[in-house]
Amino acid sequence: MKIVFLETKTLGDDINLSKFNKLGKVVFYETSKEDEIAERVTGADVVVVNKLPMNQKTLGDKTTVKLICVTATGTNNIDYIYTREKKIAVTNVKGYSTPTVVQHTFALYFYLMEHLAYYDNYVKSGQYAESNLFTHLDRCFHDLQSMTWGIVGLGEIGRGVAAMAQAFGADVIYYSTSGKNKNQDFLQVEFDELLGRSDVVSVHAPLNENTKGLFGYEAFQKMKPSAYFLNLGRGHIVVEEDLARALNENLIAGAGLDVLCKEPMTSENSLLKVNNREKLIITPHIAWASVEARERLMEEVYKNIEAFQNGEKRNVIE
Repeated sequence: MKIVFLETKTLGDDINLSKFNKLGKVVFYETSKEDEIAERVTGADVVVVNKLPMNQKTLGDKTTVKLICVTATGTNNIDYIYTREKKIAVTNVKGYSTPTVVQHTFALYFYLMEHLAYYDNYVKSGQYAESNLFTHLDRCFHDLQSMTWGIVGLGEIGRGVAAMAQAFGADVIYYSTSGKNKNQDFLQVEFDELLGRSDVVSVHAPLNENTKGLFGYEAFQKMKPSAYFLNLGRGHIVVEEDLARALNENLIAGAGLDVLCKEPMTSENSLLKVNNREKLIITPHIAWASVEARERLMEEVYKNIEAFQNGEKRNVIE
């Protein structure tokens, strides 16, 4: 069996992939361009891919590929009409990053709410060394205890965030973007009520017709001026120009993002032009990517290929 990894750079240089050699002949490419895919997967039985498109154009009509392993949960890069026609199985991995995304959600929140950028700069600039006071209170912050944390998308990650927020003493409410989630552990509310009541709004929803552009200017207008907004779902759930405007107009206290509409972001992105940079933190799609999460991810990919070799279905998307 020939296995081709097309973009190992997306997995990090610190993850050992040598065990895949036990499964067959393995070829590793750090990165690949779309027009390189067809040649690189020639004769391959298995392709391991993250974001590169898998379709007729990239794989061709005479492909030997029998299995595509996506090193992620989302599979928007797969043309399922093509793969089903060619009888190519597709697998993904779920749940590997849940604790990591939950952790990163709170990292973003506390960075903003406790004004850590300001206080870090205050100390490192030498101002603290020149002060005659042991403390410095120019930016106030608050206890999360007794605040209301609103969650948009109460899936596995959303539930993890809800449990952690409760552990800090916050009240948790949620909005179901599909209308199908009827979780009894937390209070379900309509979207406008969540916006108006929440001191923190965090997004953990998939991108679909119900969520695309859900957070535009009108939504930010309905939030508290003291509220913080966090997006760890998908970039297109937020209208980025509207978020930049909301921050500039002080409609909300701050925003933390790990996902953007275009990744990497462009230099023209309006979020780079927000007046008060302390009100915004953007991380480059790393919420999923602790060492442990990436190790769990690759262990699952290994098991998916191993099961396929044995004629078993594991994490196959029907």
